[in-house]
Amino acid sequence: MSDSSALRTPRHAAEHQGTAGKPVVTIFEYYGAGATQVGRQVADALGVPFHPQAFSSEDIEGGPEAALKNSATLATVFAAMGGAYGGFEGRDVIATQQQKRDLVTDNNKAVWASADDGGVIVGRNATVILAERPATLHVLLTGATGDRVARAAEEAGIDAARATQRQKREDEVRADMSKVLYGWDPRLPDRYDIVINTSRIPLEAAAAAIVNAVRATIQ
Repeated sequence: MSDSSALRTPRHAAEHQGTAGKPVVTIFEYYGAGATQVGRQVADALGVPFHPQAFSSEDIEGGPEAALKNSATLATVFAAMGGAYGGFEGRDVIATQQQKRDLVTDNNKAVWASADDGGVIVGRNATVILAERPATLHVLLTGATGDRVARAAEEAGIDAARATQRQKREDEVRADMSKVLYGWDPRLPDRYDIVINTSRIPLEAAAAAIVNAVRATIQ
């Protein structure tokens, strides 16, 4: 477990107990599994805000060099991750650990603030951050690679070859972010209440299933 896990403590839940009755749905998706469409439908049905991924596919596609120009926060994440993302040479270990703790602390605060009014939160490690929050449902969206690539290509208006490249990179990068900063692998099903294969279940049906689960267990 990452040393950052110390920042995910029950005290965060205690600080926000006054708003815990408002439903929150956290979603992690494999690339192209439909989280944006499903998440927006769920948010509309529940009457709560929708919070998309912190970093878009375009942000991640460009890698560390592009991040330096386009997203200061993502550039900091890549630097803290090191290795192929930021490089270890010349980096101070203590400074890097502090950088990770700062990233986790800031993200935790942002996620809890988003949860105060209820909402649907995609990514952002919300599944583990809000693990002890009442009135919260955690969802994993997955599907066959070919189906996910085709859906993502259509949604982004790009060709299948580019979507395939994004899929390979994004599924790896998002998982690595979670493993390095939060000490968990979001691709494993054990932290989720519902796992939905959107290759077999249409997106509208997936959204309806999530809404039904919220209403049956939370509202």
